[in-house]
Amino acid sequence: MPSTILRKLGNYSRKNRLYQVFRELGRAVRTAVLLRYISDRPLRIHITASTNKVETYQDFQQWIRFGKEGVLEENDLLEMEKLVKFTQLVTNAIMLSNVLDMSAAIRSLLASGYVVTTQAVAELSPYLRQHIARYGEWSVDIVDAPPPLDERAFATDLVTILLQDSVA
Repeated sequence: MPSTILRKLGNYSRKNRLYQVFRELGRAVRTAVLLRYISDRPLRIHITASTNKVETYQDFQQWIRFGKEGVLEENDLLEMEKLVKFTQLVTNAIMLSNVLDMSAAIRSLLASGYVVTTQAVAELSPYLRQHIARYGEWSVDIVDAPPPLDERAFATDLVTILLQDSVA
């Protein structure tokens, strides 16, 4: 990593010419990236949208891991890893359920003759939480298995689902 090289060179002497060259090269590259970011509006929009998606996901995870305000209090690496992985598992399960419910709703709208645009589908989010009772009482019935999932529910392109259902 460049930072490791600079740190090692910096520990030796900041007057080292190789250190100074790498530092100036890093500044030039950073300046070029910033200038491109400033001048390229589609790039800014893309970076902002990507950042917002990540922040929304992290906010959703934080909302799920609400106990002790999501703070990892254990100093045990294994316990910390379990908490993170369990949170990811629950988050992904809720997101899957939300996507399946939204897909079923889209199919229902299409079946009733409603026009669903790809733009409307693009505005949907798997981070819905209004239907989740975090403080509620949960009962799990392992005898009553859910019906098998429709393969189309796992299509990566929702446009494909829309087109398949509109033709059918």
